[in-house]
Amino acid sequence: MKVRIKRIDKDLPLPVYETDGSVGFDLIAREETVIEPGTIELVPGNVVVEVPKGYMLAIASRSSTPRKRGLTPPHGFGIIDHDYCGPQDEVKIQVYNFSGEAVQIARGEKIAQGVFVRVDKFEWEEVSEIREESRGGFGSTDNK
Repeated sequence: MKVRIKRIDKDLPLPVYETDGSVGFDLIAREETVIEPGTIELVPGNVVVEVPKGYMLAIASRSSTPRKRGLTPPHGFGIIDHDYCGPQDEVKIQVYNFSGEAVQIARGEKIAQGVFVRVDKFEWEEVSEIREESRGGFGSTDNK
């Protein structure tokens, strides 16, 4: 499947899947960004992506980034909807600096990975009873 993509800065490369087995492609920083300790910043990802209808683009941390850089997405991962693709809708990577020092992201540095995920929409069917047995609440599988 081909996906339409627009680079903001054409001097920087398009995202790539680094290996044949990669499910995520690396996103790079369009500009230098400094993330102070304990703060959240948006790092411009240099692309506008037309996510196919029926999919979302999940933006996740690269596996080495939290350990090596002290950065993580503040809410686990970001979601790019299929209709977020206008001229000003650059993918931005939200990062939280949990380290004790400022972290500098260089222009062109790999900062996150994107993964296309198939999604469906559902209709709600409200009921008065859901089922007779509960699992035990939050963290219930830890007690087994």
